[in-house]
Amino acid sequence: MAEKKDKAATGELKAKAVKKPSAPKAEAKADQVAKKEVAPAPKQEKKGETAAASGKTITLMQTASPIGRQEYQRATLIGLGLNKIRRTRTVVDTPSVRGMIEKVKHLIKVIE
Repeated sequence: MAEKKDKAATGELKAKAVKKPSAPKAEAKADQVAKKEVAPAPKQEKKGETAAASGKTITLMQTASPIGRQEYQRATLIGLGLNKIRRTRTVVDTPSVRGMIEKVKHLIKVIE
């Protein structure tokens, strides 16, 4: 028991518990990573950008406060870019935006 305390005091027990990676394995992994050539991903147009380029937008105006509403409704208003009554925002007309409008249709007015 006295030996364990002496070893703990000198740090010998801690040195045994920690394993260090051997140098050849680390070098082999570094070589594998260096050999891999990653081609750049082709640029894809976002759905929102194509709709905006074609002129499909919707103008929204917030008509009611999210105070006392469920948290998801407040988050949806923020996602649409609205946070105060009588503020307007022009958004791209996509199915996801249409779904968000449907969730908070009682808090906003669609101006087209």
